[in-house]
Amino acid sequence: MSRQSTRLDTKKVNSELLTLTYGALVSQMLRDFENVDDVNKQLDRIGFNMGMRLIEDFLSRTGSGRCLDMRETADKIQLAFRMYLNVQPTISNWAASADEFSLIFDTNPLTEFVELPADYQQLRYSSILCGCIRGALEMVQLEVQCWFSQDQLKGDATTEIRVKFVRRLEDAVPAGED
Repeated sequence: MSRQSTRLDTKKVNSELLTLTYGALVSQMLRDFENVDDVNKQLDRIGFNMGMRLIEDFLSRTGSGRCLDMRETADKIQLAFRMYLNVQPTISNWAASADEFSLIFDTNPLTEFVELPADYQQLRYSSILCGCIRGALEMVQLEVQCWFSQDQLKGDATTEIRVKFVRRLEDAVPAGED
């Protein structure tokens, strides 16, 4: 008799674990906070803090240097999604001024087992992703705005995140060191 080995795809298992854990976090936050707007703010804040820490890991793994324009920045964001969430968004819908673009996701890994109830339509379930992008870019002196313009959880065909360059941040001199 031979034994059939059951090999698990660790990337798939990790992705499903992340999806379920994130869903439990959002569910608990909805119970803890009475207001969906407060949950949205908290998810964005958590993502921002994650992005501030993930950028160091990303830079050390990839050896990336400073991006010279938003097109390079978009490519690095796309690479980060592939590295950390095993999805590759499409970069499109560039503004004429090349300071704004979209990340289009065929599937959002955070929403794999999720359905939003009708009374939670104002919930920005995946806003942790926008916060993460903003936090990471702020650590490399780029201030951006980031928001969902389409969301599959709300009935759209795809999920689309818009990223808009606001300004390059100057290195701050610590207080008392002028």
